[in-house]
Amino acid sequence: MNEPLSVLELTQKETQAFAALPVSPGVRWQPTAEFLLTTVLIVDAVVIFAALRLGLWVRFESGLIPMFSDIKTIPVFFDYINLLIMGTVFLLATFGYLRLYSRRCLMRYLQTGRVIVQGAIFWLFAYLAVSLILRFDPPISRMFMLSSFACLVAAMLAWRLILFKIIHWEVLAINLRQRVLFVGWGKEAEQLEKEIRSDARHPYEIVGCVPSPQGRLFRRPPSSVPVLGDYHNLVTLLEQRCADIVILADIYGTMGEIIGLVNLCEMEFAQFKIIPSYFQILASGLRLETISGVPVLGVSELPLDHFSNRVIKRVIDIVGATVGLLLSLPLIAVFGVMINRESPGPIFYRQKRTGRNGRAFWMFKLRSMRIDAEQNGAQWAKENDPRRLKIGAIMRKWNIDEVPQFFNVLKGDMSLVGPRPERPELISGFKHEIPHYHARHSCLPGMTGWAQVNGWRGNTSLKERIRYDIWYVENWNVALDFRIMILTLLRQKNAY
Repeated sequence: MNEPLSVLELTQKETQAFAALPVSPGVRWQPTAEFLLTTVLIVDAVVIFAALRLGLWVRFESGLIPMFSDIKTIPVFFDYINLLIMGTVFLLATFGYLRLYSRRCLMRYLQTGRVIVQGAIFWLFAYLAVSLILRFDPPISRMFMLSSFACLVAAMLAWRLILFKIIHWEVLAINLRQRVLFVGWGKEAEQLEKEIRSDARHPYEIVGCVPSPQGRLFRRPPSSVPVLGDYHNLVTLLEQRCADIVILADIYGTMGEIIGLVNLCEMEFAQFKIIPSYFQILASGLRLETISGVPVLGVSELPLDHFSNRVIKRVIDIVGATVGLLLSLPLIAVFGVMINRESPGPIFYRQKRTGRNGRAFWMFKLRSMRIDAEQNGAQWAKENDPRRLKIGAIMRKWNIDEVPQFFNVLKGDMSLVGPRPERPELISGFKHEIPHYHARHSCLPGMTGWAQVNGWRGNTSLKERIRYDIWYVENWNVALDFRIMILTLLRQKNAY
């Protein structure tokens, strides 16, 4: 660890930087975040109702969808008005539950679009299910639901795209971005600063930092993060509303100093947050729970710790692996013949790999190297590897040698998507050399993974590979799995 910088070592320019820091807007009116969110909610309600009304028109009035013989009377607008109102309220509640009305969602269009599609799909299936259970008068038309779903998604995405463009006008964005002030500075604070600076649409803005109560900084901040005087200037900064969020990046202070900082933030209406430096991995799984009334913080749950998520992922694995295995049988047969012609012997190759929770299993591949390729021990493939067969080079470039692993997925040893499994003899060294290596084994290994589609495979940085694997474990969802599968077909980096 670098020696901490005393506040006395900072330049006079740095220690006086806080004097030039702009404070919150004065009497000039600017729309607050609450005003903007309320306005967006009202416009959303109008757009949703109009989209449902358009869906009704498309189904019954436009003539675009033919009428079926069992429809005796064509509903009119007033027959469906109660359903339109109920649908609007239900959708608004669903979007609210999915946190569509948050600052972060307003500033990020892709996240907004994902929430809109998820909420609309949930609304569609909920209404279809209700229509089968309850008898509405008039009954809900299935074609009306489908046409309304299409109109709803299109209208909401178009409206929110317009809003996204407007919301980044500075007069509006300034009140949606929350200003962040660090107390102390270290590796985690530097990483957070880089993430915020790299995204122009990030809902946060870093205004600077101050040293810890002991007057130290474990690292010198970059030039983009001014040091706003010493710790005692924090009171003035918060009184002048220069920051909305205070993040403690130096947790080595005394309990009394930390409590004092928490109380100061509470008095000056600033949010207090702390970087949990003791937890270098799986931080998204941190949960505060009580044991006999005593609060305890720890890593308690991750997305794939939930039984329902594991069931969903397993169903996708079974369906995908069954289809994949059936489609790949001709490939296996053709390449099997070519393997045997170039290098007589078995066409399949199996390796012992380490799976979930450290359990070993046999992983199957089409043989892409000579039979004696590992007579000198286990080693990774490298570019222009002399051990490869000619046909093996083609198979490895296009991942054809991996197709027998669909069988491993059906067995339950692997998943379609997850961290790539490694060999036990290699892991015995990695777990001592690479911090947090075994965190990647908290889920099933995969045929492809987040690290692989980003180029971290083969003879590349292990630390970066583990970082991508851990990110996947922390942020898993069904959409991410499908995204990785698609990227696997489009990206073939470092496949040799």
